[in-house]
Amino acid sequence: MFEQVVPVNLDRHRGKRVRSFQSYGFAKGIHISALMIQEFSVASASYPIVFLEQPGADDFLAVALLGFKPGDNLYVDENGRWNASYVPAMLRRYPFTLARTEEGDRFTVCIDEASDLLGDEVGEPLFDEGGEVASALDRAKSYLIELQQMETMTAAFCRKMKEHNLFAPLNLRVRDGAVLRNVSGCYAINEDRLNSLTDDVFLDLRKNRYISVIYSHLISLAQIERLTSEQAKRTAPAPGNGETTLKSA
Repeated sequence: MFEQVVPVNLDRHRGKRVRSFQSYGFAKGIHISALMIQEFSVASASYPIVFLEQPGADDFLAVALLGFKPGDNLYVDENGRWNASYVPAMLRRYPFTLARTEEGDRFTVCIDEASDLLGDEVGEPLFDEGGEVASALDRAKSYLIELQQMETMTAAFCRKMKEHNLFAPLNLRVRDGAVLRNVSGCYAINEDRLNSLTDDVFLDLRKNRYISVIYSHLISLAQIERLTSEQAKRTAPAPGNGETTLKSA
C-alpha cells in the first residue's frame, strides 16, 4: 500500500495538497489489515479477526483478514468500492503514517509521495501560505496519534492473551478454483482454554475490559464463511494444490 514514504516537512511539501480518497483501489493488494481492540466490536460484523506472530518479535498482531493470499483483497471490487460497512482505521489513515525517529520513542508524520492523493492543485494544503501546518495535516497528525495510542493498548491485550496461553493455531482449508489451499499462520483465542481460566485470571481480564474484546473476536470467526464464499466467486478453476502462510508485514 505504501510505496514511497517520507517525513512531511515544509521545505519538501510547501504547496502540496492532499485530497480525500474516493476509491479504495490503493488497498486492493492488502490481504490483512492491523486492527485495534477498540474496533473489534464493529469490525466483527464484516471480517474474521485473527492474530499473527510478528516476525522477529515474541509477540502477536491483531488483524482483519481481508483475503486468503497476499495481493488479494476480497473486500475491494474492480471499481475500487469497499464492500463492507466498516473500513479498518489503519486503512483510513492513508496516505499518512507514522515512522519512528532516531530517538526511538518519538514518531514523525510521514506521507506516501507515490500516492495519487498528493498533488499540487487538487485538495487541501498541507501548509498554509505562512508556512504553518494547515488543518488537513493537523487532522492527520491527531488521527495518527490516536491510532498509536490504540495500537499500544492492542499490543497489551495480545501480550495478556499470550501470557495465559490462550492463542491456538487456526488452520484453514480454502477452495481456490480447483485448488484446495491450506492457509496457515493464523491464531485464534481458544475458547476451551478461556473457560478453563481460574476465577482470579478471568476477573483480571474483566477488569481490563478484555472480555467483550475476546468474544467479539470469537464471533468474528463466522465471517470466514463469507470470505470463502467471496473467494469462490472470484476465482477461476485451476489445477493443483496450494499452501499459503499468512504473516504480518
